[in-house]
Amino acid sequence: MTQVALHSSVVGGSTASRVIACPASVALVNQMPPKPSSKYADEGTLLHDVMSDLLASDAKPQDFLGRKYQGIELTQDLIDDKILPALDALNQIDPDGEMELEVESRVSFGEALPDAFGSTDVIGRLDNRTIVLDWKFGDGVPVSAENNKQLLFYAAAARRTLATQWAFAHTDSLELIIVQPPHIRRWVTDFKTLDDFERELFKAVKLSSDADAPYQVGDHCRWCAGKPLCPLMTGAVERALKIKVEALPAQHIGHLLKQADLVENWITDLRALAFTMLENDAKIDGYKLVAKRGVRQWVDEEKAAQFLGEDFVVTTTALLSPAQAEKLLKKRKLELPADLVVSVSSGSTLAPESDPRPAVLNIGKQLNAALSKLK
Repeated sequence: MTQVALHSSVVGGSTASRVIACPASVALVNQMPPKPSSKYADEGTLLHDVMSDLLASDAKPQDFLGRKYQGIELTQDLIDDKILPALDALNQIDPDGEMELEVESRVSFGEALPDAFGSTDVIGRLDNRTIVLDWKFGDGVPVSAENNKQLLFYAAAARRTLATQWAFAHTDSLELIIVQPPHIRRWVTDFKTLDDFERELFKAVKLSSDADAPYQVGDHCRWCAGKPLCPLMTGAVERALKIKVEALPAQHIGHLLKQADLVENWITDLRALAFTMLENDAKIDGYKLVAKRGVRQWVDEEKAAQFLGEDFVVTTTALLSPAQAEKLLKKRKLELPADLVVSVSSGSTLAPESDPRPAVLNIGKQLNAALSKLK
């Protein structure tokens, strides 16, 4: 089963923290083009899918060896580093195997928040406790379970969803669990906390539709796709450009350094937005996409090996690179035949219009568009 990440255009589990902190971000994000997936996100989806299938069947991790999602393959290393530690974590949480649980349950707020829904990785009931568990397979930022808005969102939605209300029957506490192999992070709270979260969420969603919805800068900005349009972020950048760094008092530098990460993230997202727009043939004044520096490769390694001889073979299966070979040939006052080498760019990059390199042509997209009209 492939995990489908569908959430409301207003709020979902992964965006609840941002929406509560900055209701105005909703309108900004909805103006942005969809962000492409990444190999890290695709790997996470693959691992979530495997965990879901393992818990819903009698299968073993090895049964899924070689499974692929968007070109990402489940390898033995991923099983050893991610899947097995995640299963071990579940055994630590429920050593006697007594927990009633369901995987990949679709939950929503119904009419209270139309179209706000998500999918719980694991929802369960153990003794008198409701459990909401989320797998986090990324190696980057450690994710805390304490007051985790994503898990509170899933818990609140599950409590309102008929198919998952069984997990709340005869329980008097709520436990949120993050399993980020090899770590387990747990937080137990009461249902008043969940009530308070719901009120906070509903208030933020209502505010998000106001023309003067409030903005707020904070940690949530890191994952906000709307950063390039945010007036607080653009204002911070404009102020930074006017500051003479050498004239800054020492006591102000520490404060400004705390803002540096936000500004750097804003710049990264701005460039990513410009790249996406140009890839889709939008016009951006003063900028274009150009091919990255080409790296020379052998057109035919066998022919190159025949020309160069044994001195140029690194191993029994690999030649020196064209640049290395050319350097050795020059010492022997020989030239590298042009027909043995081709220069291949690794992709496109953003550049100002003044860059001497020609703009790339999206020939593939143009051809696909033309062919689609013929069908």
